[in-house]
Amino acid sequence: MSDAVLFDTRDDGIAIITLNRPEKRNCLTKDVREGLYAAWERFETDPTLRVAVLTGSGDKAFCAGGDLEEMVQTGMRVPPRDLIPVPYDNVELTKPTIAAINGAAFAGGWLIAQSCDLAVASTTATFAVTEVKVGRSSPWAAPLIHMIPQRIMMEILLTGTPITAQRAYEIGLVNRISEPATLLDTALELAREILAGAPLSVRAARETVMLATEMGRSAALQAARHASEHCYNSDDAQEGPRAFAERRAPEWSAR
Repeated sequence: MSDAVLFDTRDDGIAIITLNRPEKRNCLTKDVREGLYAAWERFETDPTLRVAVLTGSGDKAFCAGGDLEEMVQTGMRVPPRDLIPVPYDNVELTKPTIAAINGAAFAGGWLIAQSCDLAVASTTATFAVTEVKVGRSSPWAAPLIHMIPQRIMMEILLTGTPITAQRAYEIGLVNRISEPATLLDTALELAREILAGAPLSVRAARETVMLATEMGRSAALQAARHASEHCYNSDDAQEGPRAFAERRAPEWSAR
């Protein structure tokens, strides 16, 4: 993996993935895109890692979006489906992800923050879907309808006007807000709360949320029950109640 995307692992099972092109506002240059693809694959395939935190270098930008210079040079029209690595689209992940948004998250930067399961934002972070400002389009924003109200989504996409971290929190786009100096600590605290849960239960819960956004009520209930069977039949499903009854911390085996 190049230095365009840094990958750090912690003993507690958390991976920290950092976009590392602050001089270019961490925009999605070719080396950043390739590094992010590699980072997601490494996270998914390492059994010791359970939660990933995605953030950016510097204090100006989480990610300023696509590389407009590259678009000019290549005459890019419709972006290739695999241009940017996006969980739930062209990247398959089975573990929770948290965006720690340290600055501007514009266009493609909003996209990769949106594609994480949870989001924590610095008080100095800003968000915008700026495609209307540069004559591009934002089909990737379609899943936003499951995160924020329709009229707010309409305003964001039609105007391209940035919103603050506080506004993003108010509309439900981010889970928590933090001062810049404690942003990563806040993301790690959220990650540790996830780690406290049984791994198979966390996986089933994550699948349940995504199934519910894709289906109607009855179909989602049926699919979620099926997705939960492995969890219910696991050793951990017996260990959790046993530990509670014995007034001790559970010892999860993910089996």
